[in-house]
Amino acid sequence: MALRKLKPVTPGQRHKVIGTFEEITASVPEKSLVYGDRSTGGRNNTGKMTDRYIGGGHKKNYRLIDFKREKDGVPAVVKSIEYDPNRSARIALLYYVDGEKRYIIAPNGLQVGATVMSGAEAVPEVGNALPLANIPVGTVIHNIELRPGQGALLVRSAGNFAQWTSREGSYCVIKLPSGETRKVLSACKATVGAVGNSDHALEQSGKAGRSRWLGRRPHNRGVVMNPVDHPMGGGEGRQSGGHPRSRKGLYAKGLKTRAPKKQSNKYIIERANKK
Repeated sequence: MALRKLKPVTPGQRHKVIGTFEEITASVPEKSLVYGDRSTGGRNNTGKMTDRYIGGGHKKNYRLIDFKREKDGVPAVVKSIEYDPNRSARIALLYYVDGEKRYIIAPNGLQVGATVMSGAEAVPEVGNALPLANIPVGTVIHNIELRPGQGALLVRSAGNFAQWTSREGSYCVIKLPSGETRKVLSACKATVGAVGNSDHALEQSGKAGRSRWLGRRPHNRGVVMNPVDHPMGGGEGRQSGGHPRSRKGLYAKGLKTRAPKKQSNKYIIERANKK
């Protein structure tokens, strides 16, 4: 994917950097894999706002993504690479030889017309999903399961990839994009390659209105509020606000929120890199 920087003909375009969309080959999604998605505006089922700074935005249809890749041994041809408004990565439409159609996350380098397959007998090539036990050590992977058959939970956003580093009995040791090193059962599936649209992190919206199109409302800092509204509010002039904390008073920036007796702690070899 390439980026294009617009000429500063308007204030909103002065700092705008967006993708070229040159890899996208279809503008209309597959109708059988789409359904209407109702936005919440940050409200729960009783109408109470439980998540601030969410609302508005363009209407979106949800594309059903195949994160399980359970059609083992059935080859599929990549029909198109498409835009998905629900995620940062691009998606690929697969036509299986038995007539079924499915969407997957499009990995970097996957081309229209390529053949992909899932299952233990699949070749470890870009776009193929197979158990970790059948993937060579050192391979770059994404869409990693945590339990066999559960579906991919890890490494799904644009440009991300994990490194398959070593084996430990029935487990594989994987280095995740956060820097965390953890063990995953060898029977879990992963997809070979890195997630596409790697330049997504370099994009700049250029104006506040583009955030509103994406459903993001203006975000207020706690230090500019009054004491009744936020623990960091108040003070004469520009006060620092004290120790960073949330609106409910919980410490931010450094407070460990992971449960110390969480069962999955035993699979984590090294925690994520702290900046």
